[in-house]
Amino acid sequence: METLEQTVAYIWHNLPFILGLTQRHLILVGIAVGLAVILGVPLGLLIVRFKALATPVLSVATFLLTIPSIALFGLMIPLFSLINQGIGVVPAITAAFLYSLLPIVRNTHTALTGIDPGLREAGKGMGLSFWQQLKWVELPLAVPVIFGGIRTAVILNISVMTIAAVIGAGGLGTLILQGISQSDVRQLITGALMVSVLAIFMDWLLLTLQRVLTPKGIR
Repeated sequence: METLEQTVAYIWHNLPFILGLTQRHLILVGIAVGLAVILGVPLGLLIVRFKALATPVLSVATFLLTIPSIALFGLMIPLFSLINQGIGVVPAITAAFLYSLLPIVRNTHTALTGIDPGLREAGKGMGLSFWQQLKWVELPLAVPVIFGGIRTAVILNISVMTIAAVIGAGGLGTLILQGISQSDVRQLITGALMVSVLAIFMDWLLLTLQRVLTPKGIR
C-alpha cells in the first residue's frame, strides 16, 4: 500500500514530465507505423497481384519480426552511425518500422486473397478495371482485416518502443530505465503502467476508427 501511495504521489508531482514522455512515445510509434502502412499496404496489394512474390516477401517480414528487439536496436547503431544518426530517433523509428511490416503486409494479403472470387468476376462483368475494382469492391471489404494488422503493429510497437530509450530515443522507456538504474520502484511502476494504458487506449481508438471506416453492410 505504501508503494502504491508513493507511486501516485510521484505521478502527481511529475505529471507534465510523464505526459511529455507519453507524447514522445506516441509520436515515435505513430511515425513508425504510419511509414509501415504507407509501404506495407501497397506491398500487400503487390503480392496479391503477383503471387510469386508472396512467399519471399512474407518470409523476409517474418524473419525481421523474429529478431529480438534489443538486438535489432543494437544493429541500427553502427548502420546509422555512418550518417551520424547512430543514437536517437532515426534508428528507433527504423527498427519499429521493420517490426510493423509483417502484421500489415500479412493482413493486407490475407484480406484480399480471402475475398469471394465471385465478387471479382462480378466486377469484371461490370467492366471495372483492376484499380476500380480494388477501390470500390475489394479494399472496403478488406478494411476490418487490414485494420487488425495496423492495431497489432501499434500495440506491438508501443511495447517495443520502450527499448528505444536504451539508444537515447526517449519515450516511456526512460522511466523504466531510470527506475531500474536508480532502484526506484515508483518510476518503474509508472513507466509500465503508462505503457499499458497507452496500448489499451490506442487499441480502443483504432477499433473505433475501424468500425467507422468499415462499410455498414459488412459490420
